[in-house]
Amino acid sequence: MDAWHLAAANADFIAYFAPTTNDFIFLGTAPGERWTKKEFQGFSKPYFDKGKAWDFKASNRKWNFSRDGKTAWFDEDLKTWMEDCRGSGICTKEKGVWKLTYYNLTVLIENEKIKEFIQLRKQ
Repeated sequence: MDAWHLAAANADFIAYFAPTTNDFIFLGTAPGERWTKKEFQGFSKPYFDKGKAWDFKASNRKWNFSRDGKTAWFDEDLKTWMEDCRGSGICTKEKGVWKLTYYNLTVLIENEKIKEFIQLRKQ
């Protein structure tokens, strides 16, 4: 996961998408952002081509593994241009190699600020 985030920071399109499965899904922060791998590649390519993708710094990553050792899921805290976020994902083992199957990026909002946030979204 660290290498995956670094590939985005370095605008390395190939290294970023290589560790994802063919059926990879990326959920972004906006309501309509549910991307298949192909859709997310299309969306992301112009950013990578300009040499400026995104730079997320992960910390506090927690892993869980299935009993058969073929599936792992995780969550991580992220420092981003959007301030504090959280990422969560699912990895599967394919031919002995871990691949990212699903990633969900979430902007964090404190519970006591949620009413203001709801009003902002309605604007």
